[in-house]
Amino acid sequence: MGKEGLPIRGGARIVQPLWDLKSVVAELRTSREVTHHVRHLRRIRELPSRQTISEVVDRLRAALFPTHYGNSDLTDESIDFFVGDTLNVALMLLAEQLRRGLLFDDPQAQAGEADLASKAAEMTRDFAARLPAIRALVVSDLHAAYQGDPAASSISEILLCYPGTTAIMLYRFAHGLHQLGAHLIARLIGEIAHTRTGVDIHPGASIGGSFFIDHGTGVVIGETTIVGERVRLYQAVTLGAKRFPADADGKLIKGIARHPIVEDDVVIYAGATILGRITIGRGSTIGGNVWLTSSVPPGSNLTQAQMRSD
Repeated sequence: MGKEGLPIRGGARIVQPLWDLKSVVAELRTSREVTHHVRHLRRIRELPSRQTISEVVDRLRAALFPTHYGNSDLTDESIDFFVGDTLNVALMLLAEQLRRGLLFDDPQAQAGEADLASKAAEMTRDFAARLPAIRALVVSDLHAAYQGDPAASSISEILLCYPGTTAIMLYRFAHGLHQLGAHLIARLIGEIAHTRTGVDIHPGASIGGSFFIDHGTGVVIGETTIVGERVRLYQAVTLGAKRFPADADGKLIKGIARHPIVEDDVVIYAGATILGRITIGRGSTIGGNVWLTSSVPPGSNLTQAQMRSD
């Protein structure tokens, strides 16, 4: 007991509460259940775990590049065992997260637990089958970074040090899942990449091979963006929407094409903002801090001062 006769717990004096806890808890319940209800389908659902998905991402990276992200001491004899074990754990964890995500991806779904688990397992198998192709795309991105940055001394440096490469790799995972219909899990992977790197790529965007984001911080690529082959972006580039059409009730119309098309071999320098469903023609260069809302033909060279095509 303390001097005033109040009990002591863990070295701290416990005082009598001065707040009306019962009333606050009751009002919060009313807010949750009635006044400000946002619960999915009015039921408590198992949420995907961001921590687990982050572990899945790290294991997938280690399976694709085992000596860089897994164990640098692997030998030719042990590497396949490491990859198999790492990938098996990643896919088991992923299947459970996909099962949870399916509850949100299809709001009208009435499937039972067994059906959801079966569908999640099938999606996981399909995703696993895509991993060799995903790795091939990532390798093309690595070569693009090495060839496009004179400061890059090796592929290993790019894998270990370049945030743009990390963001693109995680986007490749997320896009593969998004194509399979796992939209919530794909978005979570995108947000993990955003948190780690400062690069925000929506998993619905379509991006070709040999893609390079130099420096990376502040890059935003919207959901319906289409990017061709051998495209290079610098920091703080935005490929975004110009406006958001609404229906007769004032609600935003979702899913329409509203982001740019960037054709092959385009370079976009730092701070450029490109908005709307416009096309940047093949082989064009967009200078730093350019604000662009209209299409430009192939081979264009735009600067902030000129804002015209050569």
